[in-house]
Amino acid sequence: NALRLRRVRLDPYNAVMETVELKVEGMDCEGCVKSVTRMLSGVPGVQKVQVSLADANAKVTYDPAKAGVAEMKKAVERAGYKAP
Repeated sequence: NALRLRRVRLDPYNAVMETVELKVEGMDCEGCVKSVTRMLSGVPGVQKVQVSLADANAKVTYDPAKAGVAEMKKAVERAGYKAP
C-alpha cells in the first residue's frame, strides 16, 4: 500500500492534523525533490512537507478540513511526477 495515514494533535486549539505518506515516482535529483516540495507546500491546508529522493516518497502534514490526498496527488502530477 502506497498510502499511510496518521492523526496528530499539533496545537492547543485541538485542531487535528493528519500526516500522509505518498509514493512519488520519477524523481531522480534534488531539483525534483524541490519541485515536489514546492508544489505540495502550495496546497491549501498543508503545514509540513518532507520529500525523500532515496525513499521515493513525500510525507505531508495537513489539515483534513482544508486539504485531501487527491489534491496532493494532483500537485505531485502538476510537478511532473507520478503519485500512484
